[in-house]
Amino acid sequence: MKCPSPTGPDPCSLPRCPPSRASFAEVLASNIGGTATLVGDPPNIIIASRAGLTFNDFLVHLAPLCVVLVGVLVLLCRVMFAKHFVYDEKRAAELMDLREREAITEPRLLAQGLGVLALVVAGFVLHPVLHYEPSVVALLGAGLLIAISKVETGEILGEVEWPTLAFFAGLFVMVGALIETGVIGSLAGSLADAIGGDALGGSMMLLGGSAVLSGIIDNIPYVATMAPITSELVGDMGGDPDHVMWWALALGADLGGNATAIGASANVVVLGIAERNRHPISFWAFTKYGLVVTMATVALCALYLWLRYFALAG
Repeated sequence: MKCPSPTGPDPCSLPRCPPSRASFAEVLASNIGGTATLVGDPPNIIIASRAGLTFNDFLVHLAPLCVVLVGVLVLLCRVMFAKHFVYDEKRAAELMDLREREAITEPRLLAQGLGVLALVVAGFVLHPVLHYEPSVVALLGAGLLIAISKVETGEILGEVEWPTLAFFAGLFVMVGALIETGVIGSLAGSLADAIGGDALGGSMMLLGGSAVLSGIIDNIPYVATMAPITSELVGDMGGDPDHVMWWALALGADLGGNATAIGASANVVVLGIAERNRHPISFWAFTKYGLVVTMATVALCALYLWLRYFALAG
């Protein structure tokens, strides 16, 4: 999208351009939609690994709620960005003139990628039958696509975020050390004493606390630290694999990531892309809208947890 400018051959040559509201909506929807599945957001993968949850568990417990939350986001965008919903005849004509097929330069590779993606999703869903971990299914899919396509392996490996993988490896080593030294156990014990076996109060505390803390620090290291603590709490409350505390942690961490520009990795990526395309988004501009969406969605999550796991459970 070009920056509005009445004159000049290059409208984006201006030093500063207003941030696109579509960027806000896209990243907020990404964080909400990623909450729905095991592979949708990295915190969910960490939670599933610690709790022993499957791809289908996330679909059953979180996907229906996320559909509702996306609808709420659409309504909020209509209110928050009301003055930007204007019809531009020239821009509409330019969009209608676009030929979407011209963007597909390698249809064979597209077909191969979609086929492998379908197999990978099927592998996720069939985990109770196949007993392959999601990580193994994803790696098998990646290997299959490399084998059947003409893409160079070196080119693919060059796109891997090796520094990010190294960061996570070090993070999990650190969390493991905290578990072995008893720090995690002490924190879990303190929280268990504060909660007193009250699953409803504990889940609401975990939901709200996760939403707040995930807005201050990235939700991935937060969940990596909180997952073993939550595991201790769930064990004290009966140890059910799909205990409400796990869903409270997932919802709070994933949706709390919308609160600020540093709350989730997707936020940082979008801000970087916007900056490169001369549509800079400031920290406070993002937070102004992100906080509204976070408060609305987390409040609905609290209602959902209460209704599904407490009010209607009996």
